[in-house]
Amino acid sequence: MNILVTGGLGYIGAHIVTQLIDTYNDCEVFILDNLSNSDLSKLYKIRASLKTRNSGNRIHFHQLDLATQPKELDSFLRYAEIDKVIHMAGLKAVGESVQLPEMYFSVNINSTLNLLNAMKHHGIKDIIFSSTASVYGNSNELLTEESPVAPSNPYASTKYAIERLLEANALHHGFNVTILRYFNPIGCHEKLLIGEDPRGIPNNVVPYLTKSHNGKLSTFKIYGNDYDTPDGTGVRDYIHVVDLADAHIVALENMNGYRLYNVGTSIGVSVLELVNYLSEISGRKVEYIIAGRRPGDVAKCVANPSKIAKELGWVAKYTVKDALKSHWEYELGNS
Repeated sequence: MNILVTGGLGYIGAHIVTQLIDTYNDCEVFILDNLSNSDLSKLYKIRASLKTRNSGNRIHFHQLDLATQPKELDSFLRYAEIDKVIHMAGLKAVGESVQLPEMYFSVNINSTLNLLNAMKHHGIKDIIFSSTASVYGNSNELLTEESPVAPSNPYASTKYAIERLLEANALHHGFNVTILRYFNPIGCHEKLLIGEDPRGIPNNVVPYLTKSHNGKLSTFKIYGNDYDTPDGTGVRDYIHVVDLADAHIVALENMNGYRLYNVGTSIGVSVLELVNYLSEISGRKVEYIIAGRRPGDVAKCVANPSKIAKELGWVAKYTVKDALKSHWEYELGNS
């Protein structure tokens, strides 16, 4: 089985590649990434994280920009003999998408259009898409796949548009499509080599929190403490990235028509609770300041993941404290 992972050197993609190689002895993984938010050191870290040393030979990397290099993509697929695709490539910062909506629509939509056209040309019909819980907008209830969709920022809007495009290809062109709506992935692989370490100031709360606590960044800012939540700070469903990678494995083994799943834990944790958890884990108080809300953020977003549990047998194994502890250990090990 030859599997293509677009954006495979990103934080989540790297964990999926590792899980694929460790799970399947006969699997070859092809990574396409433009290195806009990663570098080749991640490839070496993936190989070092594998259970079996020589299995790293089954990972093949190609630097390619899906949005701007359709001819190169077509040439790649001509020889790679890909069976299934996990599509993760794209821009993903909520705040940046508010500032640069045209860029987000251009990059994310064109990347997917070029990929789908190339897949059709080469007879590839199976695709798992990396979507987001932010398509739902704000809700005080646990979110099911039937909850109203109300994207609160351009990033989420691009993800929802791609979902509809993929659904159309499933309904009318024989594609097998699985949409996984991620909630908030955190943590890292047990060997502590491929944690979340974006360039510049992180947009996601956990790397920002741990880097601030470790002195790499200025005092941690909590963006908004006046939300309609128990302590006024935003509430999210944090899922260990290894659990998320496992969800891709079970999805890959159940490709049939169009499927849509939430991938979360059903447990809401506020930003202030995260701060307190990290204080317990590190053994010292986390310093923070309160700042204004960020555009595009919502008060609460927590999954009801019962559908994926019922249909695919997937449930999260790790707690938010497990995930946060692994990320803190990763941060200390990469100081």
